[in-house]
Amino acid sequence: MVLQLPVVTASKAPEAPEVFRQAVAALRSVRPRPEVQLEEVRPPQRLAPWAFAITAEVNGPAEVLATGRLVLLHDPQGQEAWDGVLRVVTYVRAELDAELASDPLLPAVGWSWLTDALEASGAKFAALGGTVTETSSARFGDIAGPARTDDLELRASWTPRTAELQPHGEAFCDLLASVVGLPPVGVTLFKP
Repeated sequence: MVLQLPVVTASKAPEAPEVFRQAVAALRSVRPRPEVQLEEVRPPQRLAPWAFAITAEVNGPAEVLATGRLVLLHDPQGQEAWDGVLRVVTYVRAELDAELASDPLLPAVGWSWLTDALEASGAKFAALGGTVTETSSARFGDIAGPARTDDLELRASWTPRTAELQPHGEAFCDLLASVVGLPPVGVTLFKP
């Protein structure tokens, strides 16, 4: 899927810096697998002078739905915590079945989905940090929906070493595919 929407930025300036334009073009060149649907959206307005955002949705083989957002931030002055002038921020959320949600290794596995995806894509980065959160919600009374839901949320950010962000966008798509249990591209799941 080729993204063709105009760049939405957090700045009123008429033209974005070249490094930001290159990074956005690289993200727009990402060709996700068919199950992953990407869409450009309005980015956060106060995190950096320049920003670009993509949302994603993917449905897995067991009807597990994951949603996510990838935000590119650019501050020409850089920010000390970033260790650079670009920063990628990602958020992924998926509903889980109760059995998987009760696995004590789930947070570590969730984090490995991200680090494995970044490594496999060849993304060059620094200053990677984030959290993996498991939540369980129980509904009572007149609130519609299932009696209980279990969710996984992964929040992370890192500093890309170049404006070539296509591998970072591919890693984001691969992370979503892992979260919902999609097999690698070219592998077919057999149904019982």
